[in-house]
Amino acid sequence: MFKLPPQSPAGWVMGVVLAAAPSEDKTPSTDMKLDQLSLYSAPQRNLRYVEPSIGFLEQGVTSARHASQPALTWTQGVYSSVKPKVDKAVQMGKDGYVYLQNPPPEFYPRAGVIGFAGILGLFLARGSRVKRLLYPSVLTGVAASMYYPQEAAEIAKATGDSIYDWAIQAYVTVETQLFKPKAPKPQAEKSASEETKA
Repeated sequence: MFKLPPQSPAGWVMGVVLAAAPSEDKTPSTDMKLDQLSLYSAPQRNLRYVEPSIGFLEQGVTSARHASQPALTWTQGVYSSVKPKVDKAVQMGKDGYVYLQNPPPEFYPRAGVIGFAGILGLFLARGSRVKRLLYPSVLTGVAASMYYPQEAAEIAKATGDSIYDWAIQAYVTVETQLFKPKAPKPQAEKSASEETKA
């Protein structure tokens, strides 16, 4: 039995709880399983998966990703084609730096003569822009080929092959544009033009 006495001045509720002790002459009850207790039983649930609706932010991110996909593909292609060239240029720079750390004794006089030939070409090329491009490069090439004939022969051969390939491509392009065969008219257009003449 539970009695509620009047509240104390501090606002506390005090009470007495009386409980009966179990009698020894009664037989203990049988054990119960957890699912038999009403506290642990839960009703059956019919669950089904519902796809969440796509929000405004997700739609924006998806459309931005689809719009940027061609540019990303192009960038990856450019990167994969440019990266080997950049790596080769960096390696050439490192090799040149190592070479200049301990150059052969005749390197600096040769470099001075080649550089002087380029400056002389700039001095002689006063006037037109074509001369300013042509004279220094020709004089520098001539001076370099005097000191490095084997490398000059290899460069001249590679340049000649490239120019020959470009000339062949230009010839083929011009030939296809000038002597392009005319496409025959479709049969329907021929019959319509013949009817209008008659």
